[in-house]
Amino acid sequence: MLESFPLIYLPVATLVVAIAYLIRGVAGFGSGLIAVPLLALILPLSVVVPVIALLDLLASVSHGIGNRRDIRWQEILTLLPFSLVGIGTAIYVFKTVDPDLLSTGLAIFVILYSLYNLFSVNMPASFSRLWAMPWGAIGGLINALFGTGGPFYVIYLKLRGLGKDELRASIATILLFDGIGRVSGYAIGGFYSESALILVAAGLPLAALALFVGGHIQTGMSQQVFHRSISALLLVSGIALLIK
Repeated sequence: MLESFPLIYLPVATLVVAIAYLIRGVAGFGSGLIAVPLLALILPLSVVVPVIALLDLLASVSHGIGNRRDIRWQEILTLLPFSLVGIGTAIYVFKTVDPDLLSTGLAIFVILYSLYNLFSVNMPASFSRLWAMPWGAIGGLINALFGTGGPFYVIYLKLRGLGKDELRASIATILLFDGIGRVSGYAIGGFYSESALILVAAGLPLAALALFVGGHIQTGMSQQVFHRSISALLLVSGIALLIK
């Protein structure tokens, strides 16, 4: 599958990985949202998602989980079982659904998510913990299929009333467990070929450097402007992927 990968695309893939992990270093999330739809323009989704999932997991482990006292374990333990159900469903879908249909689904999801962010759709003030069932399952499903399900966890935890520090610590923890589940599922499903692992090894030093640089960047841009700029980039990439 990767043997036919044109070397002319290698600088493009390198640039995408650098930008994705630079943004994660600055914002604390978003590597999958940026890398997956852009890399899916030049590589099969069934290759891109497992590679980025392993890079994300290694990045999470290397950074560790800060502010452990702020972790809301009750919220995480409520979400996690449903997230694992979503991950298991996604691995089955990966094996059985046409790759072009998956790419179209990713494009539509990215476009809808970017429009949601750009136009700031209002949500209810709070959620019952019962909403962990659909939001956890959808988050796990979308994360395992497209590597872009993190926003579902973020939105759910925000609507559960978590403060800024609690939210950052809790989302880091759920994404770490989610990543372990995803990578394990991909490995069992046979998605980590020798070529895929070579891509991971090639991308890891670049991702680590970009994370380090991003973590030390101080930008005067407001959070709202920053996130809407990212959403605009996602909208363009989603449209390009849909056209492809």
